[in-house]
Amino acid sequence: MKNLLTLLMLCTVFASGAQTAETDGEPEGYRFTDRNILRTTPVKDQNRSGTCWCYSTMTMLESEILRSGGREMHLSEMWIVRHSFMDKAEKYMRMHGTINFAEGGASRDVTEGIKAHGIVPNDVYPGLNYGTDKPDFHELSRVLKAYLDAVMAASEDGKKPLSTAWKRGFDALLDTYFGVCPETFEWEGRSYTPQSFAASLPIDMEDYVDLTSFTHHPFYTQFIIEIPDNWMWGTVYNVPLDEMMAAIDHALDKGYTVAWGTDVSDKGFSRTKGIGILPEADLESMSGTEAEKWGQLTQREKEEALYKFDKPGKERTVTQQSRQEAFDNYDTTDDHGMVIVGTAEDQNGTTYYKVQNSWNVNSPYKGFWYFSKPFVALKTTSITINRNALPAALRKKLNL
Repeated sequence: MKNLLTLLMLCTVFASGAQTAETDGEPEGYRFTDRNILRTTPVKDQNRSGTCWCYSTMTMLESEILRSGGREMHLSEMWIVRHSFMDKAEKYMRMHGTINFAEGGASRDVTEGIKAHGIVPNDVYPGLNYGTDKPDFHELSRVLKAYLDAVMAASEDGKKPLSTAWKRGFDALLDTYFGVCPETFEWEGRSYTPQSFAASLPIDMEDYVDLTSFTHHPFYTQFIIEIPDNWMWGTVYNVPLDEMMAAIDHALDKGYTVAWGTDVSDKGFSRTKGIGILPEADLESMSGTEAEKWGQLTQREKEEALYKFDKPGKERTVTQQSRQEAFDNYDTTDDHGMVIVGTAEDQNGTTYYKVQNSWNVNSPYKGFWYFSKPFVALKTTSITINRNALPAALRKKLNL
């Protein structure tokens, strides 16, 4: 009787499983298993502000504090954004309005900003002095640029030098929207200046370097990366593609997160799926009939089939040349900043990078996304990394 019951139960299970497989018809999807995930601070929300560059770099620095034995803390993004607007305004005026003045920026803005202006905890300077509980620059950025353009227009129309008041006026606008910057503050029973608080952190801004990989400049040299948001004209180290990718892997293996500048406007990225891939038709695995049908599809139909995100598949091979072409023809642009925090594998055993974003704790992965290695190889504009996380051979080539 016992054996009969067992047999009946097994038959029921198998029948149930077969029925589910036949009737559900659900796509396989992507199933990720995290492998090497580094500790970071909680996911944040940049909301309606183009400040991903600051949120991503600050999260990377906060994880660096944790790695160095420091405590978890939330450093003020708006402290850096506020100071960057003033620094950016000065260069915009010196360049007679011919450079970019917008909300965007780069990782270098954060590390250089901390060197120049110090840093404070977020609860000391939230920088939200305009009636919202999250950043919202829809009015702020327009007002700031309009002010600068008006000052320049008045000078040009009257053929007179800039007044001595324009900078004070701009600073007053920043104080109005962000709040007055404290010269000293109390935090957890101690008194600090922004500079002394920065010095108290167990990290050194001199340790952080930017890397990229392009062929229009010599490898193992520095150059000013030509992207609109690089208003600071910050330099990056140029290395071959395989060495840039190896630097990311080496850093993660050694416990260092990586600030990542990239482009998420590519159709291979799905915000709702939380995935970035570079799919390619796997013609080699198709039967003759399948390959023939594929060849008869229109380009639109092929793209619809490739970008369903229904299951892992073959991806494009990225070369130094294809990466360069994507940058040169504007297919890769400076679009978004995030933090690479570890690695994961899909159900086929393919490795991906797990990335922390700053668009709040959203589904499907609670503010984290997964990007394939080919996507990162093609779409990276630059990375910011602790020089001590670089492979020894690369450090030697860069004289670091």
